[in-house]
Amino acid sequence: MPRWPYLCGLAAATVILFFVGLETWSSREAELLSAVAIFMLVIGLLLRRNERFNRTLAAERRHLHTAVNNIPQGLVVYDASARIVICNQQYLDMFGLSPDVAKPGCTMQRLIAHRQETGSFDGDVEVFCAAIIRSVSLGKATRQLTEAPGGRAIEIVNQPLKGGGWVATIEDITDRTRAEQRIAHLAHYDALTDLPNRVLFREKLEQALRAIRPGKRLAVLYIDIDEFKGVNDALGHAVGDELLKAVAERLRLCLGEADVAARLGGDEFAVIQAAAESELETTRLVEAIHAAIRQPIECTGHLITTDASIGVAVASDGSVNPDQLLKNADLALYGAKGDGRRTYRFFEPGMDARAKARRMLEMELRRAITDGGFEINYQPIVNLRDGGIGGCEALLRWRHPQRGMISPADFIPVAEETGLINELGQFVLDTACMEAAKWPGHVRIAVNVSPIQFRSQTLALNVAGALAASGLAPSRLELEITEAVLMRDDEVALATLHQLRALGVRIALDDFGTGYSSLSYLQRFPFDKIKIDRSFIKGIAEEGASSAIVQSVVNIAAASNMTTTAEGVEQEWQREMLRELGCTEMQGFLFSPAVAAAEIRRMLRERGRDVSAA
Repeated sequence: MPRWPYLCGLAAATVILFFVGLETWSSREAELLSAVAIFMLVIGLLLRRNERFNRTLAAERRHLHTAVNNIPQGLVVYDASARIVICNQQYLDMFGLSPDVAKPGCTMQRLIAHRQETGSFDGDVEVFCAAIIRSVSLGKATRQLTEAPGGRAIEIVNQPLKGGGWVATIEDITDRTRAEQRIAHLAHYDALTDLPNRVLFREKLEQALRAIRPGKRLAVLYIDIDEFKGVNDALGHAVGDELLKAVAERLRLCLGEADVAARLGGDEFAVIQAAAESELETTRLVEAIHAAIRQPIECTGHLITTDASIGVAVASDGSVNPDQLLKNADLALYGAKGDGRRTYRFFEPGMDARAKARRMLEMELRRAITDGGFEINYQPIVNLRDGGIGGCEALLRWRHPQRGMISPADFIPVAEETGLINELGQFVLDTACMEAAKWPGHVRIAVNVSPIQFRSQTLALNVAGALAASGLAPSRLELEITEAVLMRDDEVALATLHQLRALGVRIALDDFGTGYSSLSYLQRFPFDKIKIDRSFIKGIAEEGASSAIVQSVVNIAAASNMTTTAEGVEQEWQREMLRELGCTEMQGFLFSPAVAAAEIRRMLRERGRDVSAA
């Protein structure tokens, strides 16, 4: 119980007695009693003030304790004798320490020894403590990284205090450390495939060039996934990403221990073969990569068959400039693409000139599209029964102002590689429909559709637009596709075919038998026509398989109510033999090459008159 109320009461009683007995007391006694009363009042007031101070101090201590135990870091304050003044709960929790040991008054040596007992310190206690105490006594801060139970990364900073002692802050930096490590990893590795990126690949190449041993060779492979853009456009980027990850994993499985695979960006990969003994060994690696990539890949429910173009450059010693080696590999890749893709090429000195010519062709191709430098020619398709023209195939022609006519075999691959085929294909479709609308109503127009066009999600919409703009009846338009369209993803391809069929257009399977032919295509989708490639027509009269193949195709088509068109007919005996085999139509130089629009209109008028007269 506080004493100040008692003292105040005593002082008050003294005052009362003073006034009551004032007459009987001497003046000296009265003064003395008055002084005592005043003193007692002062003492009471001082005690009351001291009690208030103690309450305030206790509250401040509670607030300090709460604050110390609520900061996110661990905290230990040591005095000049290396004993604990303050130790918060976070510190105890980080290292699993007992509050009965880690408390005010505990020495630093005992605290660290307790950490050693609980498994969060495995060094020499005395040496460790002596080093910290020596540093802070000299006014130097220290910083250590240690590991807490559970693999957590802990940073301890000891900061000297004026007048002796120091403050130790203990921070769990596990998340920060992992984030920094992740950032450092992403600076050198591809986020999607976890392969080295272009930066790290360059570093690895420089190291590998310096490490080439006598008698060994280093090969750089540039790998480009063929028609990857079409997969992205048709199936979406999620499927494309899964395809890239699958390709990356297959690349890893093809490599030796010293080899390096990297993703340079997009659908481009690269490989360093670090210690090849011969070109044959590099060729075997290329063939292994091709075989791995060509295996069907399951991507989020889609079975995708893909391929790759590969360029190879070789160095036999470390004196080769890395930039030149990479440029050579890129030129070799360009050469592989120029040769039709799905193949590989080793670098040759002449490739640089060919690459420049190809780039020039691409620039001129873009300019021709902008300036309207293309025209459409039309090759008649003749009925073998009555000789009438039942349709015409629209064929794109490029009349270059300096070079003259440029073969489609030269510019179509470039257009497909650069994506310009979509613009060219739309131009052919629109122009051909407009032209065919001027012909007799029974004459169809056939338009080729590139696999890249076919994978566009807007193909059916584009066809509908061309029909609407021209006024051409849908049944008079025949779209020719190749087996390559069906190989990539059957379900997507079939869905697009059904969209086109719903518009009322006819669908022809072009170049049947020249690729990976499958009769299942004919079972799963009812084509209107099968076109027999010219390679079978050329040798149709010779002993061998050509005539048998043509007869089989004709029989298959007849059984499914499909017509057949033989391409490349140049001789009269070929026409007669095709008629005997039951083929429906033919096209080729025997009747007419592809001609301009005005000429095809003249031919249709004359042929119409001849048929009417007959």
